[in-house]
Amino acid sequence: MPKMRIYKEFKFDSAHWLPHVPPTHKCANMHGHTYIVEIHIEDELHPTLGWVLDYNDLRRIVEPLIDRLDHKVLNEIEGLENPTAEHLALWLWGAIKPSLPQLCQVVVKENPSNVCIYSGG
Repeated sequence: MPKMRIYKEFKFDSAHWLPHVPPTHKCANMHGHTYIVEIHIEDELHPTLGWVLDYNDLRRIVEPLIDRLDHKVLNEIEGLENPTAEHLALWLWGAIKPSLPQLCQVVVKENPSNVCIYSGG
């Protein structure tokens, strides 16, 4: 069977500040983003069902994590004390990968032009 990649987007709003930047940096102050997160998986196409994974199964795995982030202060969440997009991608990867071994990429968009892509490793 051919290998294919699918992804699902999730959206949440959160506030944060970056504690390790100089005090004059604008991100040293509390501010917020409407984040868009893409969770990519790659696997063989199921010969009978005709899909890589049911999107509802993907949603059931990821949505509880998104609920932990939505309308929260990211700095207050364990593991996100320095909540850069890069750390958020790593945090999501670490939380999702054990339940979804087909995970191959996490994309975190703070806005349309500030994007972090993590592919494991």
